Amino acid sequence: QVQLVESGGGLVQAGGSLRLSCAASGRTFGRYSMGWFRQAPGKEREFVAGILWSGVNTNYADSVKGRLTISRDNAKNTVYLQMNNLKPEDTAVYYCAAGPYISASPRVYDYWGQGTQVTVSS
Repeated sequence: QVQLVESGGGLVQAGGSLRLSCAASGRTFGRYSMGWFRQAPGKEREFVAGILWSGVNTNYADSVKGRLTISRDNAKNTVYLQMNNLKPEDTAVYYCAAGPYISASPRVYDYWGQGTQVTVSS
């Protein structure tokens, strides 16, 4: 069982930066691949970035490549999403999720956090 709690969201101007954190409980955190997803009002939840359990491999949605960076610290049971050069279209609720491997499909992931709001003003 893994419980996930996101933090770090907020209001930022276009071009600004935020760093999201996802703190996990449970000793098995290091066994899970982690993903960040986002969901804007009226839209489906979409994959943003994923990282393998070891941290060696990462994957990103094309829309965020070069601007967002996922990382993890297994000693701290935490995964991060560094967001730079934010755009108004990045506005959404951001969720972290834990699963057996990196996938763009939300169905793969077993555990989800409650989400944190990111709002980017123009």
